[in-house]
Amino acid sequence: MTKGSPVLWIVLYVLSVLLANLTLNHFIPLPLYGQLSIGTIFFAAVFTLRDRIHRHGLKYVFIAIALAVIVNVAAALYTHTPTRFILASFLGILAGELADTAVYQRFLQRSWWTRVLASNAVSVPIDTAVFTLIAFWGDPQYGPLIPQIIFADVIVKYGIAALFALRAHRTTAAPA
Repeated sequence: MTKGSPVLWIVLYVLSVLLANLTLNHFIPLPLYGQLSIGTIFFAAVFTLRDRIHRHGLKYVFIAIALAVIVNVAAALYTHTPTRFILASFLGILAGELADTAVYQRFLQRSWWTRVLASNAVSVPIDTAVFTLIAFWGDPQYGPLIPQIIFADVIVKYGIAALFALRAHRTTAAPA
């Protein structure tokens, strides 16, 4: 498996989604930004990892998304994760990743940075809103904090995804 292998990127992608889901209901209070799910820290890498998988073709993107869903549903069932979290994760990934993929594909003729920034600008808020609303709506502890959770998650996902993209771009600067 080489550094640029689609298998490596897919494994990293699936592991990032898994770690995000295993820590999704643990929060860090952030001054000014609200409540940050620890899972957000891991999930932020997902956006850039998927963008890297695009280099190998759309088929691999769909394989990565499908594997992430399968692995995460299996892990959730094994760990007795509440159904609302499984549903939230599945629908959030599905909506966010498919939106991201559609935008990314539309910008194939543009620079890698344009594709990454445009696709993340769409997918990050979609994934965050879908997941957070389904996972925490009606929860007496976190329900009232939904706007803070969404705000903090979007800000942190953008920041981490940008840093990860910068690092990934520097280590694999081959054209897409």
